[in-house]
Amino acid sequence: MSATAALAPRPVTGTWRCLWEAGAELGEGALWSPRLQALWWVDILGRRLHRCDVHGQARRSWQFDEEVSAVAEGRGERLLLALRRGFARFAPFEADAIPRYLHCPRQELPGNRFNDGKCDPQGRFWAGSMDFDAAAPTGTLYRFDADARCTPQDSGFPVCNGPAWSLDGRTLYFNDTVGARTLAYDFDPVSGGISGRRVWRDWDRDAEGLPDGMTTDAEGGLWVAHWGGSSVTRHDPVSGELLARIELPVTQVTSCAFGGPQLRTLFITSAAVGLDATQRAAQPLAGGLFAVDVDVAGLPAAVYGGAP
Repeated sequence: MSATAALAPRPVTGTWRCLWEAGAELGEGALWSPRLQALWWVDILGRRLHRCDVHGQARRSWQFDEEVSAVAEGRGERLLLALRRGFARFAPFEADAIPRYLHCPRQELPGNRFNDGKCDPQGRFWAGSMDFDAAAPTGTLYRFDADARCTPQDSGFPVCNGPAWSLDGRTLYFNDTVGARTLAYDFDPVSGGISGRRVWRDWDRDAEGLPDGMTTDAEGGLWVAHWGGSSVTRHDPVSGELLARIELPVTQVTSCAFGGPQLRTLFITSAAVGLDATQRAAQPLAGGLFAVDVDVAGLPAAVYGGAP
């Protein structure tokens, strides 16, 4: 299907279920591993990497000394992580499972940390930094190539979130969360370069919340998690038209990823950070990992460095 063809609405075929009442301060980075038939996800502020199966069982967690914000599978059994200061290799199944930095961008500020990230279809890892207080426009979107070259791609954001790519691989979507807008760039699959920045969609922060993590399905639909909006929505990749909405019992919805044997389960992370005692009592599942069955398949996550 062409990325320019209008998509039809697709119903959500199941209701949400909480797979893991993790109480994550800032759950993020959902990533399905077809090789392991398992989901990786992180609690950024809790400094933990989590893994579970499609049912939320076979749980395992790794505790780090600093924030971990995004994960990609690499070749073999190694992972690529975005940590507070940059990009690191991590071998979770080795005896001395500790992350080892590969690159820390020199221009990053001490008041910044890395945030969301994902591999493009060619296996280059994209991750953005952000101001710890989510206020100063000091965040930068980086591309980290398979040869460990790191290049800034755009900057001036308080919080960087996403990214995701169109079905034809020629558009990169990126969330300027604090700005309540999703940007689109022309993407060159060969060079990894971006150009032609434009606003794909402005969001009503009062009615919809702020755009956070997102993913693309096998028809080209763009699924967006809404921080402060208690939902994940599906949109036409060109017009931005709303095609489906998943309502959740938590306000701070942070990321989404397709997984399961047929890639028809949408995994959704959430956060409890910033909620007061009354809000936490009203949202006992805040910080939990959720799953919903949907009537469209996702795409397998790209491997850092290309196909294993």
